[in-house]
Amino acid sequence: MSDILKKILATKVLENAENRASTPESVLLERIAGLPLPRDFLGAIRAKHAANRPAVIAEIKRASPSAGTFRAEGLAFDPAFFAKSYEQHGAACLSVLTDRDYFQGCVADLVAAKAACNLPILRKDFIIDAYQILEARAMGADAILLIAGAVPVMELQSLERVALDLGMSVLVESHNAAELQQALTLQTPLIGINNRDLTRFVTDIQITFDLQAAIPQDRILVTESGITSREIVMKMHENGVKSFLVGGAFMQALDPGKALADMFY
Repeated sequence: MSDILKKILATKVLENAENRASTPESVLLERIAGLPLPRDFLGAIRAKHAANRPAVIAEIKRASPSAGTFRAEGLAFDPAFFAKSYEQHGAACLSVLTDRDYFQGCVADLVAAKAACNLPILRKDFIIDAYQILEARAMGADAILLIAGAVPVMELQSLERVALDLGMSVLVESHNAAELQQALTLQTPLIGINNRDLTRFVTDIQITFDLQAAIPQDRILVTESGITSREIVMKMHENGVKSFLVGGAFMQALDPGKALADMFY
């Protein structure tokens, strides 16, 4: 594990301690009890596949450690507008970055996106503690991301159980063969292959193709990172990849939803 990933995870430990002190689990559980049932994230992806359409998890994020800030000067960052546009232009689901220190995200971004559309929403963050899953549900998230390698595999399985008990979907991502084997011990059908090595933040779409054969037919491969052009989408399609998580390529466009339509439709 690289210094940057170690640094992010160490920051999460401190962040979780601060959040627990300010908002106890009991408060989160009260909020959750007053919420409607989660939107069906997994079902939305399966519905796109059934209609022979690509299932795009369209991402809303302000910045990343590798790319810096996505919106150029003069381009507003408006999660509600993005969510509506993504929905209008064919997204299956949304992903919203909530990490504060490294991606400039916040809870308010997810809340605004959820209120503006009918799509299921995944909380994208570095989840290492069950408390963060309660946070995710309390803020309105319908699904969470788990990262193989961020925590030991037994903890990964435990975190998944918490999410499933809350009625949420889980997308578990890996970057190499060893992490993929850990991911496949989870119940979720949603198996993400991150083409970006989180230890170095280097991207190579060949990673999806290298790992694809090891994913059983009853799981759903979601390719993540490095999907930047129509040509790459077509190459994925030709190799049987039907589900995509895309953010950076859309966030730099004047209208992210229109950029989605141009890339996929």
